[in-house]
Amino acid sequence: MDANTKGLLPMALDAAVLECQDAVALSDFYIRLLGWKKNYGESDEWIDIVSPSNGVKIAFQRNEDYLPPIWPDEPGMQQQMAHLDFAVRNKEQMELAVRHAISCGAARSGVQYDPEKWTTMIDPAGHPFCFVIW
Repeated sequence: MDANTKGLLPMALDAAVLECQDAVALSDFYIRLLGWKKNYGESDEWIDIVSPSNGVKIAFQRNEDYLPPIWPDEPGMQQQMAHLDFAVRNKEQMELAVRHAISCGAARSGVQYDPEKWTTMIDPAGHPFCFVIW
């Protein structure tokens, strides 16, 4: 039984959206990091970028009251709601990706849980993201 037979509308994920105080700066960071291109952005309120295959979008929404999450989580502090994982093939690519991310403005998290399989980074707006060996 598919979604149509259950009376549901067909849907697809449009974009993962990251809130931040500066959508222009954060979208520019991810453009440098990933080599993706700006897809839409008529103002500094909302910008999205798209993968080279046009299959994946990340959007950035300005929120003047945005507070970055605390990583790792601490009771009573702002928690992360989601994070992005980017696949790399091996340990050598992981180190290249980490160095590239740092050169783009990211920081390596002070806490790493399994550095043989993934590395947690922090983007300029404070969102954690990971490089994962798949």
